[in-house]
Amino acid sequence: MWMATFWGLVSGSALILGALIAYFATVPKKLIAAIMAFGSGVLISALAFELMDEAYKQGGFAATAGGFVTGGLIYTVANYFLNKKGAQHRKRSGAQQASEKDSPGSGLAIAMGALIDGIPESIAIGLSVLHGGTVSLAAVIAIFLSNIPEALSSTAGMKKAGRPAWYIFGIWTGITILSGIAAFTGFVVFQDFPPQIVAASIAVAAGGILAMLSSTMIPEAYEEAHDFVGIITVLGFLAAFMLSKLG
Repeated sequence: MWMATFWGLVSGSALILGALIAYFATVPKKLIAAIMAFGSGVLISALAFELMDEAYKQGGFAATAGGFVTGGLIYTVANYFLNKKGAQHRKRSGAQQASEKDSPGSGLAIAMGALIDGIPESIAIGLSVLHGGTVSLAAVIAIFLSNIPEALSSTAGMKKAGRPAWYIFGIWTGITILSGIAAFTGFVVFQDFPPQIVAASIAVAAGGILAMLSSTMIPEAYEEAHDFVGIITVLGFLAAFMLSKLG
């Protein structure tokens, strides 16, 4: 239980690290995009080989497929409504994000959007501890590495939109804390459930992560680094794949 909480906090702390870098240093947009592409490849590998494979082993194809589609659908619907409120450019590092003056209520929408982007990953960490009593180190490292560019890009955009430091760091600190709580919840709530339910829940998290990647991280990466985004994503995937197999 406490192992799950600890690793949820560790993976979430990368958001604060990314925010600090973006707030106090000027990071070129192309570099942010490249890191975003690498992080996308890392997460795709993690959800394929650490989450979906584990879900299939525990619960079979039906539970895994049902959970995967459900996770993607839940994220897509939530993202759709938050985008209508002004959160559609929350991962952008340029001047695309709306300010509170231009779009009242967009600040809360961006905060909620950042929350739904990060929580599925942390729940997946908690669920991973259920199998064998130890966390998937490859999954934790993959999530940590992907969280840095998420916060880098989003913080740069928030800063350009004129959002204050207390708002920016309040979001990432809050989500880091909630990441630990989500990992704790993922372990405690599901520890007595049958394998099919656990498998479906892992797949829900994986579906949410993939939907998030295709909706936010990959478009931002392509916008600034479209000539090289493919190979950078491949390298991220390969790095996480090797980490998984070596682990």
